Amino acid sequence: MQPTVAVLGLGSMGLGMALSLLRSGLAVNGYDIADHGFARLTSEGGVVSASAAEAAAGTDAVLVVVVNAAQTEKALLAEDGVLSGMKSAGVVISCATMAPKDAIRLGEAVEARGFHYLDAPISGGSKKAGTGELTVMASGSPTAFTLAEPMLNAIAGTVYRLGDKPGTGASFKIVNQLLAGVHIAAACEAITFAKRLGLDLTKVYEVITASAGNSWMFENRIPHVLGGDYSPQSAVEIFVKDLGIVQDIGRDTRFPMPLSASALQLFLMTAAAGMGREDDASVARMIAGLTGLDLPTATKG
Repeated sequence: MQPTVAVLGLGSMGLGMALSLLRSGLAVNGYDIADHGFARLTSEGGVVSASAAEAAAGTDAVLVVVVNAAQTEKALLAEDGVLSGMKSAGVVISCATMAPKDAIRLGEAVEARGFHYLDAPISGGSKKAGTGELTVMASGSPTAFTLAEPMLNAIAGTVYRLGDKPGTGASFKIVNQLLAGVHIAAACEAITFAKRLGLDLTKVYEVITASAGNSWMFENRIPHVLGGDYSPQSAVEIFVKDLGIVQDIGRDTRFPMPLSASALQLFLMTAAAGMGREDDASVARMIAGLTGLDLPTATKG
């Protein structure tokens, strides 16, 4: 019998994951504090619940696809949280990017209540979430992996088994976020520098993506700049949070991180300019604003 799954958080990632679970034949209950994603989920056969506890009631597994450790903790451990209703010995699949120490703490708290916890941060963006091709960086007990397998098969193209205790998955993800944030900042600096040089930005994109200076982030984010479309696929505030975690860990471990520190300042400047909830490629708009450059604007259909 296929497990019943609750998905908490129906933003661009969570909704795509919920739809991938449905396509795999799993029964899905969804919940979000906002109402985005509700119509799409129900149209595809999912159930929208009135609370996190209601979504998790009687389920075998809960995927927590929220923003940070604090939201994950509230969803799981509040008096009316998901553990109050899900099936005994079920599995929690925690997908938010957080500090490793928080993943360890939450894993211990969940397991102390008789449930299993998989530290399973994700990468790949909303497109791969919707096609079930995410990369999952997971750590947890063998039992947690076994219980989570049907869900992982549905949402992921690649699952890395990185250890038998929570915290290791979170550590791998934060290394990824260091690189992702630096690469986005570099891509935005490069495309605005190209504008300063008077270059055709479309041609710059064509040339760089075929050259050694390319990165996955340049290739993925610069089309947002070229189209003047900053609808959030991944918001600026995400990297304020994630690079902040990187810097906290660097300070705690006395490890210097000058590149990620510079990138964090660019994201902070962009957020301070009022673009925190917009796409992280908005760093290019912030730089353009400082330097008096005009970037492409979206065409109205």
